[in-house]
Amino acid sequence: MDKTQPHPLFKLATELGPLLVFFVANAKFGLFVATGAFMVAIIAAMVASYVVTKHVPMMAIVTGVIVIVFGTLTLVLHDETFIKVKPTIIYGLFAAILGGGLLFGRSFIAIMFDQMFNLTPQGWRILTLRWALFFLGMALLNEFIWRTQSTDFWVGFKAFGVIPLTMIFAIAQMPLTKRYHLEPASLEASEADAGDVRKG
Repeated sequence: MDKTQPHPLFKLATELGPLLVFFVANAKFGLFVATGAFMVAIIAAMVASYVVTKHVPMMAIVTGVIVIVFGTLTLVLHDETFIKVKPTIIYGLFAAILGGGLLFGRSFIAIMFDQMFNLTPQGWRILTLRWALFFLGMALLNEFIWRTQSTDFWVGFKAFGVIPLTMIFAIAQMPLTKRYHLEPASLEASEADAGDVRKG
């Protein structure tokens, strides 16, 4: 099924919206109500994405599943540790997928970010390694913050720190993608070779 490319503002809304719901609900009702609201907002964002684009990005699906699982554990066991460690699990998983892919000569950046890049093999390797290290760093940062700071501080960082940090890092990779950009001989060749880092 063909997917429609969403407007950048729509994409930002589906990513930032649930975090804002989480932040506001935590401020008014506490972490456990916020966790339930976050779970509902995540599901709503995925449904909205599918309705508008007929497609849900792989990262959104993985994140949504982990949010539901760890959110449910948080509410059922009434233990906020689960929802706080959830970002660590997600970032660690993404880092492992990207790093593991490199070991087998593949880059899963295009699949994870739902975006096609046309890069040389060296470009794929560098970009994938950078994102793997970024996700590893975010996992460690989340662990440090939730273990050393207040719940409200952690929620604020999750709502207003994660997205800006990710956007800044993504923008910082633009020179790399331009430097190693490769014009494919054909669209079919581009799709066949996407993420293959074994050449060159």
